[in-house]
Amino acid sequence: MIRIDSYDPAWANRFTELGLSLRSALGDVAVRIDHIGSTAVPGLAAKPIIDIQISVSSLEPVEPFRMPLEALGYVYRPDNPERTKRYFREPPGTPRTHIHVRKLGSFSQQFPLLLRDYLRTHPEELPPYETLKRSLAAQHPDDRTAYTNAKLPWFWQTIQRADTWSQATGWEPAPTDA
Repeated sequence: MIRIDSYDPAWANRFTELGLSLRSALGDVAVRIDHIGSTAVPGLAAKPIIDIQISVSSLEPVEPFRMPLEALGYVYRPDNPERTKRYFREPPGTPRTHIHVRKLGSFSQQFPLLLRDYLRTHPEELPPYETLKRSLAAQHPDDRTAYTNAKLPWFWQTIQRADTWSQATGWEPAPTDA
């Protein structure tokens, strides 16, 4: 069931713990390890799932990152249809965590960082987004695909504003989070 929780500062602490563990296991294979998604934006309500993006120099072969992640208990999902990332889920019995491994410098790697940083610096964007998420969760409580698809217009409109902001400010991703 889709549940939207009010912002919880513990999300940042949880990411810090996970990030340290991931950095230790992956070493230089992970060029960046970043907290992404709504739980990475202070003040934003979210599904209580920590999204972590690991940026690597290449998605193939997968073994350099798959083996250390699996050793930590993460579950590789090779059936993920999104071909611009490799996807892992939390170890069984632990709080929900999604690991998105993406190629450094790719659009799919830059997109969540830009969106996160834009939302962090534009708090006026948070209340309407939270209202949308709560409304869509009520409309699609058991259908993650429908919920996600219904948010797409918001994402594309917001990324256009974020791109304008990035061009005006010279935005570049901050140093890696872990």
